[in-house]
Amino acid sequence: MLNPAPSPRPSREFPLGLHGITGAWGRDAHANAAVWAPAIPSIDVHWRRPDGTWTSETLVGLDGGVHHGVVGPVSPGSLYAFWPTGTELPGTVGEAQLLLDPYSRAIEVVDTPPGADEPTSRSYYSVFLEHAFDWGTSERPHTPWRDTVIYEAHVKGLTKLHPDIPTELQGTYAGLGHPVMLDYLRDLGVTAVELLPIHFHLDEPHLEPLGLGNYWGYNTLGFFSAHTDYATAAARAAGPAAVLDEFKGMVRALHEAGLEVILDVVYNHTAEGEQHRPALCWRGLGDLDYYRHDHTGHYVDTTGCGNSLDFSQPRVVEFALESLRYWVEECQVDGFRFDLAVTLSRDERNTFTPRHPFLVAAGASKALRGTKLITEPWDIGPDGWQTGRFPVGWADWNDGFRDTVRDFWLRDIASLTQGGTGSSPARLAGCLAGSANTFAHSGRSALASVNLVTAHDGFTLADLTAYERKHNEANGEGNRDGHNDNRSYNHGAEGPTEDEGILAARERTARNIMASLLISLGVPMITAGDEFGRTQAGNNNAYCQDNELAWVHWPDDAASRRLLGSTRTLLAIRRAFLAEQPPSFPSRGDQSTLLWFNAAGLPMTAQEWEDPRTRTVQLILGSAGGTVNGLVVINGSLEETRIHLPSAWILQQQGVEREQPRAFRPVFDSASREPAPARARLRSGEADTVAADSVRIYRC
Repeated sequence: MLNPAPSPRPSREFPLGLHGITGAWGRDAHANAAVWAPAIPSIDVHWRRPDGTWTSETLVGLDGGVHHGVVGPVSPGSLYAFWPTGTELPGTVGEAQLLLDPYSRAIEVVDTPPGADEPTSRSYYSVFLEHAFDWGTSERPHTPWRDTVIYEAHVKGLTKLHPDIPTELQGTYAGLGHPVMLDYLRDLGVTAVELLPIHFHLDEPHLEPLGLGNYWGYNTLGFFSAHTDYATAAARAAGPAAVLDEFKGMVRALHEAGLEVILDVVYNHTAEGEQHRPALCWRGLGDLDYYRHDHTGHYVDTTGCGNSLDFSQPRVVEFALESLRYWVEECQVDGFRFDLAVTLSRDERNTFTPRHPFLVAAGASKALRGTKLITEPWDIGPDGWQTGRFPVGWADWNDGFRDTVRDFWLRDIASLTQGGTGSSPARLAGCLAGSANTFAHSGRSALASVNLVTAHDGFTLADLTAYERKHNEANGEGNRDGHNDNRSYNHGAEGPTEDEGILAARERTARNIMASLLISLGVPMITAGDEFGRTQAGNNNAYCQDNELAWVHWPDDAASRRLLGSTRTLLAIRRAFLAEQPPSFPSRGDQSTLLWFNAAGLPMTAQEWEDPRTRTVQLILGSAGGTVNGLVVINGSLEETRIHLPSAWILQQQGVEREQPRAFRPVFDSASREPAPARARLRSGEADTVAADSVRIYRC
């Protein structure tokens, strides 16, 4: 007797989104649809057939606010959207803006040609996409935190102007995965590329009349969708599957080059923006459920973008976690940097808690295990600054490091030049040693500190040395936008100059800052182009400058080559030093030897640490067992300074056991515009002269 055909499978409330049915219950091209919309009594899903006509079905299941049903046939690549049952449609299906699926794997833009008296209208539709990709033998690098050097970049901006990348690939995922870029990044010495948002995003409405767009991409519409405009013209023409192929191909190429991929993600708000704006997705599905409101029903805004997602809602937490899992499991990315992460960590009272369910769940997720989780540890809400308070398993952008390094090498030098005083070396020393005062109380080591001096938001490194005021007039906001507290120093002229003395001083300061960043304990982050002096002409908020102002130029002038050479040298020094350390260095405090000495080679006293006149310090680098591996001399004064290297006897008194005096070889000197010529080794206790306003590094 033949087995009867299985009856149609009942629909399920999971997984959310539109997913093809497989196995014994599968019916040709049918899919399970599920959407959380607890305030809507009944909901329909509309989709486009292969012949271009549209049809719809009502989702008959309802469990816990999730509407679900088996619909079909739905062909791969079909557009679809949701709309409340029995409610008047806002126009013609396929042209009018219905409600997107929050879980859609791709989004398609639909432009409706204008009528006689109407402008072109734009709407967005979800795309039914189930995607397979051949990863070959590619594997995630799993670079240890202590060996990680992050390179923050924009997919489009990094390669749009690169002369050695084929024109058709410039500014694309494929361009970033091109051998030219892979070779450059490896030769530079970074280990991870942190990409500004690649999720599908929109421009804010106020930018269109200005002829501008959201270049940075912090305005997400599709948290499971790759931004289409970063794909090549050929991939865009071939459709969403080809776009996703290109993104995954970029990840595979970077992995094969030994480079990790970290995504900057924006779960704190959505592109729907302020409350009066039209519904595109979440607002129509459940405004009160997805967004945080006050007692009057108005949005609570902790992001400055008008609408903060409510992470006290379990379904909102689930939504963000599912998105993260998708990018790890399906796209093989290696980590995430969470924009305004404090908003994701606010409880039902809108109060930050390091034990927030989102933080706990992400840290405990099997799918996310081994990924790098990095916070931007602030927002603009009450008690919004939380650097150092996130839990074990998370790393934080360290704004304290940023401000301290800028103060020491920029603001202080400006003050000293004008006859004033600078700060003592205590704050700088604490940052270079891993910012223990910031991170230790959360149970984390120096490896929780992502050390940065610049990022996409703010002045570039070159502009820190060339501008004392922001110059954001091109943004169309009367120069009111962007930070005012830049802690910069123009060295005597605002912007471009032909004064060789000023140019030389700017270069030296850039080398001092880069040296401080790359010798520090923690995880350094370089902003793309800083390694060779990229400028944005003093614009410190280039979020809307999708043009040559914000794109990375690839110059070949002498000054750019000099700074690039210095950056490569410093990264090589860092690698060589870490290669000699135990695997757990510096995560265990008892395995690091960071000893500080004054210019005379004697241990620093408490009085010297707090004395702003003490601007010259020496730092011995080493690890457990008393092995000395290097010496760093920081001279933050305006005078050439005579120093004595710590003697063997002094080192022994400090717990560094040596049978013979140690010999030190100079390997870097920021006072030199060109690579320093080979110099004789110095033994412990011998004297040397260090140039004013400089960093010198010795290796043993």
